[in-house]
Formats: sequence, structure tokens, C-alpha cells
Amino acid sequence: MSGFFITGTDTGCGKTEITLGLMAALQARGQRVLGMKPVASGCDQHPEGLRNADAERIQAQGTHAVPYALVNPYAFARPIAPHVAAAEVGISIELDRIRAAHTELTRQADWVLVEGVGGWRVPLGPDCFVGDIPRVLDLPVILVVGLKLGCLNHALLTAESIQSSGLQLAGWIANQVDPDMLAPEANLETLQTLIQAPCLGLAPWMAEPDAETIAACLHMGR
Repeated sequence: MSGFFITGTDTGCGKTEITLGLMAALQARGQRVLGMKPVASGCDQHPEGLRNADAERIQAQGTHAVPYALVNPYAFARPIAPHVAAAEVGISIELDRIRAAHTELTRQADWVLVEGVGGWRVPLGPDCFVGDIPRVLDLPVILVVGLKLGCLNHALLTAESIQSSGLQLAGWIANQVDPDMLAPEANLETLQTLIQAPCLGLAPWMAEPDAETIAACLHMGR
């Protein structure tokens, strides 16, 4: 089994769209692919329990059906920081539970892609951060950079934090989330120069992104 952990420069940078595109790209190679979003806030109540729209899309993109609880072990109703949401309902986010769900998915697929929540340093608990998830799952990291004003600082700091933690930054993907951004090409060139990892693609602005279109913009190299 192979996999990646997909993190981003911030909330709204397009992690889910890129995760779906990566899944589609691997599926186009004939690979069995499943996805996870281990922690999600902003979930809706359904008869089966709390459900997150992004996690449901990741579940649906999988090569075959798997239980929602494996895709999204921690679902919280309020759209707030996950450690705050967990405290409100009196639970702790346990990395062992996330690892157990991931292990089960790895038994069923060639690739498992894991999407983080928010950005790299979002707290999950008193001494636990989003970046601890790929550490315990032993996954290389792909960074999604939402191209908009301020992305240079966010991207460079995040890339430095990933690499200084000892984890592998396998690459980064630029996602044009702001169609009105000024000088996107110059910003992209700066990122290519300063991030010490390969650029795996540029996803252009799309009013209605779809996984296959994004997949066509990516070059995985393996």
C-alpha cells in the first residue's frame, strides 16, 4: 500500500478538490484507491449520525464502498477548530483511533489518501497537531497551496514546518482559488524557486471543479 497525506496552506485552499483529483489520477492508472478525512468539523446530522460533505465526497470517490466511520472517524457538528469542537462534546481526538481506521483501509486498497483539516499546525488537542497524523501513519506529505494574496508566506512557512518536522514533503500543488488574483504567474514562479520540493501541478480556477479535470492537471511521476 502507498499513500499521501494532503495538507494545505489554510482552510479554503482546496484540499478536498485536490484530494479527489489525486484519487482520480491514481484510479486512471488502474489502482484501487480509497480516501480518508480523519477529522472534520461542520458536519450535518443524518439518521446514521453526523456527516461531513467533503468526507462524503472522498468516500464516494473511492474505488469501492467502505463504511463512513473509516473515512471520517471524528465528525463534529460545529464549524470550529477541531480541538475546541472535541472539548465541547467531551472527547479527545486520539491518533490511535485514526491509525486503526487507516490500517483497515490499507488492507483494501493500493493507495490511501488522507486529507487533513485546516492547515498544518491546527491543534487537535493540548499536545497534538494536524501534522502528527502523517507522522503516526508514516505518510509523505503533499501541500496544497491556494493561490491568493498572502499565499507566499503561508506556503513557505508550511513547507518549512513540514520539512523541519522530519517528514517528507513529496511535493506541492498550486490551486487557483481566486480568479481575480493579481500576478499569479509571478507568485507561482516564486514558489517554484523557494519551495524545496517538486511542483506536482497547477489546478486552474474552476467555478465547479471536478476530479477528472484536476487529475489531468497533475503529474505524479510514479
